[in-house]
Amino acid sequence: MRLFQFTLLCLALFVQYRLWFGHNGLQDYSRLKNAVISHQDTNAKLIKRNKVLKADIEDLKLGQEGVEERARNELGMIKPAETFIRVLPSQQYNEK
Repeated sequence: MRLFQFTLLCLALFVQYRLWFGHNGLQDYSRLKNAVISHQDTNAKLIKRNKVLKADIEDLKLGQEGVEERARNELGMIKPAETFIRVLPSQQYNEK
C-alpha cells in the first residue's frame, strides 16, 4: 500500500511540474497570450492606417481637390494669383 501511495505522489508531482514548467505549461501560455495581444494591437494600428490610405486613394480618384491639397502640402505649390503666408509658432521662454 505504501508503494502505491508513493507512486501516486510521484505522479502528482510530475503532473504539477509539467503544468507549471513543462512544454505547453502556464509559462508558455502566458508568453503566447502576451504575444497575441501585441500582434492584435499591431493589427489594429495597421487596419486604421489602411483605412486612412483607402480614404486618400478614393479622394484622389474622385476629384481635383485631393490632388490640389497634396500638391499644396507636400510640394509647396501655390496658384498663380495667390499670396503665400507662412505662420511660424511663437517661441515661449520659461522664466523661473
